[in-house]
Amino acid sequence: MLPSFLSSPDELNQLADDIKSWAIEFGFAEARIVEPDLAQYKDEFNQWLNNQYHAGMDYLANHGDMRFYPEQLHPGTRRVISLRMHYLPQSVETVDRLKTKNKAYIARYALGRDYHKLIRKRLTQLAKKIEQRVGDHGYRAFVDSAPILERQIAEQAGMGWIGKNTLLLTPKAGSWFLLGEIFTNLPLPVDEPTQTRHCGSCTACLTQCPTDAFVEPWVLDAGKCISYLTIEHKGPIPVELRRKMGNRIFGCDDCQLVCPWTKFAKYTEEEDFQPRHNLDSADLVELFEWDEETFLKNTEGSPIRRTGYENWRRNIAVALGNAPTDHATTYALENALTHSSDLVKEHVIWALAQHKIPR
Repeated sequence: MLPSFLSSPDELNQLADDIKSWAIEFGFAEARIVEPDLAQYKDEFNQWLNNQYHAGMDYLANHGDMRFYPEQLHPGTRRVISLRMHYLPQSVETVDRLKTKNKAYIARYALGRDYHKLIRKRLTQLAKKIEQRVGDHGYRAFVDSAPILERQIAEQAGMGWIGKNTLLLTPKAGSWFLLGEIFTNLPLPVDEPTQTRHCGSCTACLTQCPTDAFVEPWVLDAGKCISYLTIEHKGPIPVELRRKMGNRIFGCDDCQLVCPWTKFAKYTEEEDFQPRHNLDSADLVELFEWDEETFLKNTEGSPIRRTGYENWRRNIAVALGNAPTDHATTYALENALTHSSDLVKEHVIWALAQHKIPR
């Protein structure tokens, strides 16, 4: 039972304003409120699945219609509070690092602490702050951890629009931010939805994707996406895509980097998003020589753990095949032949061949 004062529109408006202020205090860049209408995306999503564009991410085909009906995921849901948080450190290079082929490029969201842990903690703090005001409000917090159409929710909340690269864009900050949600049974006033997708005739993200992963605007074939290949994919990386991966060993930011809205990016003030273990500037050879114990130690509390040690070395082997030929590179690859799994060895042999060293 909600407090009687929440039946007053003025009180609800004030609560919504307070929630947005509290969100800023907890480190979020913005919070908006929506009563989402997601059933309209059902046919489009199912067609995407039918085309096998989800590649090996079978979990995306699970949970039935739950992602289209928030009240099925969390009974009693009346509103969703959509929030975003900046993650790009100001000191971190982006385009220049991609051009330095003997250095590793790791998606900039993954350089520091796992965002799931950080954002989930802040969402819970915000939800409890609301609870102090109104009592139990039947909430549940999510951070990329359930069948949720979070970008569509954010778009309907008026936070921005979904770009042709399938990322949420906003003129306030480009796309260098992460999303989180609080499902609540509070009948809060909702914000105006985004009316227009402001990509216009621009196709930079589509034409400059290294692996041509975009089938058409707003449609991504995950099986060709470097983020999928280096994080989610199990097994060998398709040979025809290896040269196109360059020095990207975990994730890919290219479709953000070429987007004109990137110029409005805001930098993070969160210490937890600052790079750990020099991951923003590390040499490929240095990372390739980590043993499993070092990998586990240096990726503790990091999203990089998700790919696993074997796939980490697989990815770096490909990047070393794309690196300039020098003694350190070829020595590291040849040395790996004697103590690598069959999966890694396959990619090492390919990498050596790129340096004209047959095996």
